[in-house]
Amino acid sequence: MIVQQPQRTSITDLLRSLARMAIFRSLGSRSFALIWSGQTLSRIGDYLYQVALAWWVLEQTGSAMAMASLLTVSFAPTLLFLLIGGVAVDRFSRIKIMLVSDVVRGIVASGVAVLAMCNLLQIWHLYLLNLIFGIVDAFFQPAYTAAVPDLIHGDDLPSANALSSLGVQAGRIAGPALGAAVVSVGGTPVAFALNGLTFFVAAALLAPLRGLSAPHAAASAQGHITAPTMLADLREGIGTVLSTPWLWITILVSALTNVTLAGPYSVALPFLIEDTWHADIGTLGLLYALFPVGCVIGGLWLGRRAQLRQHGLLIYAGLIGAGLMLSMFGLEVPFVVLGIAAIVNGAALEITSLAWTGVLQQRIPQDKLGRVASVDALGSFALIPIGYALTGWVTELLGAPLVFVIGGGLTVVVAALALIGHPAIRGLD
Repeated sequence: MIVQQPQRTSITDLLRSLARMAIFRSLGSRSFALIWSGQTLSRIGDYLYQVALAWWVLEQTGSAMAMASLLTVSFAPTLLFLLIGGVAVDRFSRIKIMLVSDVVRGIVASGVAVLAMCNLLQIWHLYLLNLIFGIVDAFFQPAYTAAVPDLIHGDDLPSANALSSLGVQAGRIAGPALGAAVVSVGGTPVAFALNGLTFFVAAALLAPLRGLSAPHAAASAQGHITAPTMLADLREGIGTVLSTPWLWITILVSALTNVTLAGPYSVALPFLIEDTWHADIGTLGLLYALFPVGCVIGGLWLGRRAQLRQHGLLIYAGLIGAGLMLSMFGLEVPFVVLGIAAIVNGAALEITSLAWTGVLQQRIPQDKLGRVASVDALGSFALIPIGYALTGWVTELLGAPLVFVIGGGLTVVVAALALIGHPAIRGLD
């Protein structure tokens, strides 16, 4: 009697099995599977780091202003360098830009971990770390957005974009819990070290792809980049946006609705939970977890589709739905209704985000996609710091519940006016 040896399931076999499912079909591309795996892991490391950073700052300084300034230092350089990052992404290999970005972040994060282990870490070291992270992100994010269409078939774009977003949501859900566990067992130095390790693993997964060069990169990288050519590239990218109504209108709407949606969520929600609901941090943590759960649901639903139609309706209906759900937080409703509203809000915003990413990748020429993506990110996020400050002032003046009603209502009005008012939006298929 011959006994069959059990078959071993390799990672490749697993990826192929997942690829048979609609949402995972883009994993059939080995190149995308490698990039996605590494970046999902590094996202978990990012959110693990945020928890460790917050705890270290609390222990060492006890200052909320120190934490706020650290976040500002990481956010501001991203905005400042996004346009330059977009030019680089359209001129050079996107894979190599991502690879260098991961290596640089891994080295810096590991250096901070070593300083923490030796009890030499000071607050200025973290300012420097966050500054470098912010600059590198300005190159990495447009590179990732523009690289995905280079690696997969067009019909797999919804799946790839959905999986990319699911990787972010996995980080939002798993990272904080893992970070809290690591800090409690091994301390913040171990958490910092794990964050650095995730970047090196992501870089190792990118390394086999470094020889890939998209046609646009080979054509545009001829000669050395100079200040005049950089300015010409920037003008071309900005000109593409300004000459395309559906592009600049949606970027403007995103800038406004990021204020009306992100402000209440990030600033007013803790005050709503404590002052209005008289609940504790556990309730706040539950609501924060339900938003990304909704994002996962929205991503799974949209990622199953091979082709997306009526992009304009999807994008703006998602914003309107998110605004309506946000307004629910300002009403006297049972807590279970708030939980449902948080999930639906997350799902609606995920549908908006994925539909927007898909239409950019499909309609913008590949040789301009990096610059357009950077202009989009800069325009969409530029008002968020002002929005945070404005939301804090309005929360103290009018109270948290009214902030949610106003924020949600303004989101609905802005999105509905754009959808109804311009044929370029309604006709965006």
